[in-house]
Formats: sequence, structure tokens, C-alpha cells
Amino acid sequence: MPIEPSSPVPIFRQLADDIRSGIAAGVYRPGDLIPSIRATALQHVVNPNTVQRAYELLEREGLILSKKGTGMIVAPDSKAAAKNGAAGAIRAGFDQTIAGAKAAGLSRAAIDRLYRDAWNDSGK
Repeated sequence: MPIEPSSPVPIFRQLADDIRSGIAAGVYRPGDLIPSIRATALQHVVNPNTVQRAYELLEREGLILSKKGTGMIVAPDSKAAAKNGAAGAIRAGFDQTIAGAKAAGLSRAAIDRLYRDAWNDSGK
């Protein structure tokens, strides 16, 4: 997932959300190595400290573990926790978007229509 520098969501949280989604979707399975801090920083052209902060967040959530001499691995039983975390992040995004839409004067019907259009367009 590309990082959106103009997003109100901090970059470290975008990185964490991306890995959390990958765990929830089964892209990363328990015991799998996740990309190193350096590799992730280079891939997304961000400061390694930003990546470190994302990994620390995921570690606190119990989704990844630091394994000496190996790197960061996906924790056992992390899929259910990742799904819950992903759902929370999505809900927070909805809350923010709905608040912005209401502030712009959009009706519930207009917001629902925009959501349906976005959902339908996402499969293309």
C-alpha cells in the first residue's frame, strides 16, 4: 500500500495499518519474517525511525515479535488480533470521513451513495 504523506493519518500508523492488514489477510503468517526496518524505510522513502515506531506499535499490540539474530516475525495467534485492529482502524477512518462529510453539509443519503460507489469501484 502506498504511503499518503498528505493524509491526516501519521505515516507510522499507515505503515502499521498496512502490516496489520497483511497479517489479517494472511499475507504474513505466524512465524514469517516481516521486512526489515531499513528495507521498509527504503521502500516507502521514509525515515527508519518512523518505521521503528510502527514496528513498536505492532509489537505492543502483540502482532509481531523481535527474534534475536533474525528480525521481526509475525507472532503466533496474531491473525485474530490483526483483524480486530484492522477493523478499529477502518472504523476510525469512517468516523473521520463521516465527520468531514457532515461538516461539508452532505446528507446521510449522499454519504451512503458515495460509500456504495467507492465500494463498487474498488473491485475494478
